[in-house]
Amino acid sequence: MTEIVNDLVENQTFDQERALYGARNITVRNCRFDGPADGESAFKECEGVEVDGCFFNLRYPLWHDHGLTIRNSDMTENCRAALWYTDHVTIENTRLHGIKALRECADATLRGCDIVSPEFGWSVRGVTMEDCTAQSEYFMMRSTGLRFTGVRFTGKYSFQYIEDAVFEDCVLDTKDAFWHAKNVVVRNSVVKGEYLGWYSENVTFENCRIEGTQPLCYCRGLKLVNCQMVDTDLAFERSEVEATVTTPVVSIKNPLAGSRIVVPAVGEIIRDIEGATGAVEIAGASGDKDAAPVRACA
Repeated sequence: MTEIVNDLVENQTFDQERALYGARNITVRNCRFDGPADGESAFKECEGVEVDGCFFNLRYPLWHDHGLTIRNSDMTENCRAALWYTDHVTIENTRLHGIKALRECADATLRGCDIVSPEFGWSVRGVTMEDCTAQSEYFMMRSTGLRFTGVRFTGKYSFQYIEDAVFEDCVLDTKDAFWHAKNVVVRNSVVKGEYLGWYSENVTFENCRIEGTQPLCYCRGLKLVNCQMVDTDLAFERSEVEATVTTPVVSIKNPLAGSRIVVPAVGEIIRDIEGATGAVEIAGASGDKDAAPVRACA
């Protein structure tokens, strides 16, 4: 039997199924959700719950909840699918190390968290993440209304199909990022990895450092403002882009008509399809706008 004293559950261990099912307006402190009964869904259908200093080692603990605060807690790799279908959540200084830790949630804020969770953040809405570290694959897929500040991320296939998102002061070490993304702004950030942002629409990078091969291809409404591009080759293939780049680019391939790309230098400009007439301008150069070797369509 769960002992609740003045709306406080403290220093207890739970391993049974739905241990605190349907709880309302309680604080749970220094408790463990672990044990031989291996029960699931400890906090299902709860509301107004504060969790502080707890250890989660069982599956699906926080589903269909409303109004949660989680602090200083540990969700192990056995704590699969920790938060699903849950809204109005604050998570601070907590480890989320189980797969699929956040899905179909809304209005969540994460601060100072350590995330190691493949398939984290699918189909969430209105998530703010501040000063967190994360390792994941398929991170935040099909999510909307994201606001990330000071996030350090490592992984693959991140931010695919996201919409209406802002990233500031982040370090994103990730390949195949931002594919099919729409209405995204990335500011003052480092973005490293291969095949950045393919098939995206209305994505803007401001004061960013972009590293890696074949970035930003097949894009529409793409903008780069005062960005560095390091070791970037075959950039902007079949994209519609307005870009001001502050570092030399290895090669630019087939920018579409209406594009304007300003760079200090480019090793090669490849134009081998019809319609690849976007302007490439060398900053400070006079004369022809293509002041670099051009490989043209035969």
